[in-house]
Amino acid sequence: MATFTVAKAPSGSENETPRQKLGVEASTDTNDTFDIEHVPVNDDPRQWSRTRKTITLCIVSLATMVSALSSNIQNPSNFLIQEDLQATSSQISWTLAAFQLIQGNFPLLWSATSEIIGRKPVYLLASAIFVVGSAALALSKSIEVMIGMRALQAAGSCAVISISAATLADIYEPHERGTMMGIFYAAPLLGPALGPILGGSWRASFYFLLICGGVIFLSFLILFKDTYRRERSLTSSSKFTITAYESSKDPISAKDTEKQLQLPNVSGDRSVATSPGLDDVRLSIKDINPFPPYFRILSRKNNVLILIANGLVFGFTYCLSYTCARTLANTYDYNALSVGLVLLCLGLGSTAGSVFSGRWSDRVLAKMTEANGGKWYAEMRLESSTLGMLWLPPAVVRWMYASTLAYLVDANPGRSCTAVATNSSFRGSLAFVSVMTAVPLQNALGDGGLYTVWAGVLVVTELLVILVLRKGESWRREGEERELKH
Repeated sequence: MATFTVAKAPSGSENETPRQKLGVEASTDTNDTFDIEHVPVNDDPRQWSRTRKTITLCIVSLATMVSALSSNIQNPSNFLIQEDLQATSSQISWTLAAFQLIQGNFPLLWSATSEIIGRKPVYLLASAIFVVGSAALALSKSIEVMIGMRALQAAGSCAVISISAATLADIYEPHERGTMMGIFYAAPLLGPALGPILGGSWRASFYFLLICGGVIFLSFLILFKDTYRRERSLTSSSKFTITAYESSKDPISAKDTEKQLQLPNVSGDRSVATSPGLDDVRLSIKDINPFPPYFRILSRKNNVLILIANGLVFGFTYCLSYTCARTLANTYDYNALSVGLVLLCLGLGSTAGSVFSGRWSDRVLAKMTEANGGKWYAEMRLESSTLGMLWLPPAVVRWMYASTLAYLVDANPGRSCTAVATNSSFRGSLAFVSVMTAVPLQNALGDGGLYTVWAGVLVVTELLVILVLRKGESWRREGEERELKH
C-alpha cells in the first residue's frame, strides 16, 4: 500500500467533486492521506470467505502453471522436432523466442482490457485462444506453422501471468500478499519443472496442453467469480475525471476533481459507498490503450530498476534451461526423459525458493512495520530479499523474485495489473534476447564461460534491488507528487 498527499477540494455545492458523489467524505486537510486500495465497494473481494479466496487462488495458480508449462514443455523434444520437421537450430530457437516475446508483451493489452471489461471475460477469451493454439501445434506439419502457432499459444497463455497477480491483489490485503504471491508463483515455477518430464513426445505434449486449456476454460467459466471493482481502478477513475472535466465550466475545479478521484479517502467510514457518478461512466473498447499506463509505470525510477532486475532473473532462467537441455542431449546423448529429470532440479529449487520467500517476506514486513510504529511503506518488503543475496542458486534467485514482484504490486496501488503486465514485458523481452543469444554464446564461450557471465549479471541484479531498497521510497514519492501536478 502506498500513501499520497492531495490538494484541498473546492467547497460548496456548486463545485461538488465526484469523490463526494461517490459517497466518500471529503477531506478538509491539505495533508490528508488517501488509499485507493480500500475504497468501499459492493461485494468487496477482500471480505470474501477463505473458501472463496482459496478457490480463486487455486484456479489462477493452475492456469499460470499451465501457461509456464507451455513455455518450455518442448525443450526435451527440440531435437525430435528438428528431425521431424526438418528444422534448423535457428528455427528451433525461434519457436522458443517467439513464444517468450509474445508472452512477455501481450499482457499489456490483456491488462488494459481487464480494466475495461473485468478479469473474467479476459480469462475466458485468452483460454479459448490458448486451446486453439495448442490444437494447431499438435497438428502442425511444418516449422513455420509451429512458430506461428507458438506465438498464438503465447498470446492466449500470457493473460493469466499478469492478471492473476492483479486478481490476488484484488482479494488479499497487503500484509498477506507476500505469502500468497509466494504460493501463487510456486505453481508457474512447478510448471517448468514438470514440463521437461512431460515433453517426451512433442505432439503428445501439445495435446496434453490442449486438454489442460479446456479444463482451465471450464474452471473460469463455472467456478471463478470476477474480482475487479471499478472504484479501485485508476483506469475507471481517469475516465471519470475526463468526463467530469468535459462537463465542467471550471477547469481548475476539474483538475482538483482528478486529484481527489485518483486517490479516494477511506480514513472515515468504511461502509459500502454508492457511486452514481462512476456508474454513469461507460468504458468501451476505444478506451483500451496500454501505452499511457505502461509509460506511467516506467516514469518512476524505482519501478524501472526492479523491472530490469526481474527481467534479468528470467533471462537467466530460460537461458539456463535451454542451454542445459541442449548440452545434455547433444554432448551426453540424454533422451527426453533424462533431460527432463535433470531440469526437474531447477524447477524444484525455484518452487521452494518462491514458497519460503513469500512467507519470509510477510514476516519481515510485519516486524519492520511494528518497529516503525505501525506505519509501513512498500520498500520495506525488499529487505527480505537480502537474506539470500550471497548465494546464486535458482532457489535464491526465486527467493528474491517473490519479494520484488510483491513490491511492484505494493508500490503501484490502483495499477497492480499494469505493473505486473509491464513486468511481464521486461521479463519476456529479456528472455527473448537470452534465448536468441544462448546458442551463439554457448558455442563461443562454452558452458563454463556462459554461466560465469550470467553469475556477473545476477550480481548486478542484486545491486539494483539494494539500490531501490535504499532510494526507492524517495523516488516513489517524487513520482507520486509529479503525477499529482499533471
